[in-house]
Amino acid sequence: MSTQPSLPGRQFLSLHLLETVAAVLPVRDENGAPKSIVYGGVERHMITSQARRRAERVHARKRANSGIGPLKGHTMGIRTREWALITARSLEKDHGWEYEPALRTARAVLEALNLKFGDPAKKTVANLTKVLVFAPEDAGVRIAAHLAAEQQPVTAWTEDFIAAQKAEAEKRKKTKKATEEEQEGDANENAAATKVPLPKTLRTAVLTALAPRDAIDIALYGRFLAEVADSPNVDGAVQSSHAFTVHEAEQIDDFFAAADDAKLDRKANALDFLDAADDAGAGMTGYQSLISGTFYRHAVLDRARLRNNLRAAGMAEHDAETAAVAAEEEFVNAFVDAFPEAKRNSTASTGTLPGLVLAFDGDRPFNYAGAFQRPIDELTDGPAGAAAVRRLLEHHHFVTQRRTDIQPGNVLTYDLDINAVLGELKAEKKLDAKEVVTIEGLTT
Repeated sequence: MSTQPSLPGRQFLSLHLLETVAAVLPVRDENGAPKSIVYGGVERHMITSQARRRAERVHARKRANSGIGPLKGHTMGIRTREWALITARSLEKDHGWEYEPALRTARAVLEALNLKFGDPAKKTVANLTKVLVFAPEDAGVRIAAHLAAEQQPVTAWTEDFIAAQKAEAEKRKKTKKATEEEQEGDANENAAATKVPLPKTLRTAVLTALAPRDAIDIALYGRFLAEVADSPNVDGAVQSSHAFTVHEAEQIDDFFAAADDAKLDRKANALDFLDAADDAGAGMTGYQSLISGTFYRHAVLDRARLRNNLRAAGMAEHDAETAAVAAEEEFVNAFVDAFPEAKRNSTASTGTLPGLVLAFDGDRPFNYAGAFQRPIDELTDGPAGAAAVRRLLEHHHFVTQRRTDIQPGNVLTYDLDINAVLGELKAEKKLDAKEVVTIEGLTT
């Protein structure tokens, strides 16, 4: 019988952040345009929660793998379609297999789990699963070790499995009606997995390798793998909102001209103006959309679910508690420091520091998006960054006066103007949160 884990604070850690960016494009739609929503009767720029979560997850993984931060030494996960390729490379490098047989075996084993692959006629996707699989980083190495330990029976099984696949493919080709062919193809795409099932011990070993195990970021962000029915899914401990501008959206379509160095060199060395005229003009021109604005974003960490996820993955209670404390600290660090990397070189967007971070505990999540339903108007309210901070913290003060299931929390700023606003709110007795000067101080 499971028991509720003891927590260092209330169950939910709520994080709220305001950040101002200028001339960036951190996320875009299929047409290359900025994403937007309509809220409070006006259009707002939006940075999706998916973009934010990936930036945070990758930020934490890089730090952990580099031996930096509280998660150093802990297992992390990767989300990829390349598990067959990763397994094959490990078989080749670590166990001396030839690459092609290794890849054929790795793919067959994963197909036997009901993971579907791309069109075999297209080399770029033939050995990629159709869905992204989020698993511990060492999953491919572990699978390879199990395959190598049983090389002879695994090789024989692979040949039988591939033969069954070919037989099913020939059977589908003989179907006369196109609709019947399509239906039968869908039904029998992995029929070989039924006719030539993966040996039970090997199936268990592969499922264990792909299971969340002790991967901290899977416990934090969760995973859903519908294709493999007996592989555990994880309901993540982190909730993330889409970030949106606290004011009406403003966008520019920036015209750019790229120079052709060779052409300009000829023009500079031309002997007369006629030769120079031949090399006039830009090498390439085009447009790119850029946005500016002050964004509000929000995330919540469910401390109880994080500990339950770690314990469900097999951690002892003491180890789960230690890992959960480290994961919380790293999650807060990533929430503050990570930024989507799209257009990072041409806009330097990843250097953005938040104007304000508010962190507090509660018995339930608290989302303050409603504080910005009425858009900030810089003509009457002043600069959006400072105005948004005042509105957010006044809203927090208002809520804390009416709720017993919330704590005042802590605030951190990297902006001199906003630091002045904090001083004003303190003098007005509207600043409930404690001012801190480090990310670690946010959850102290």
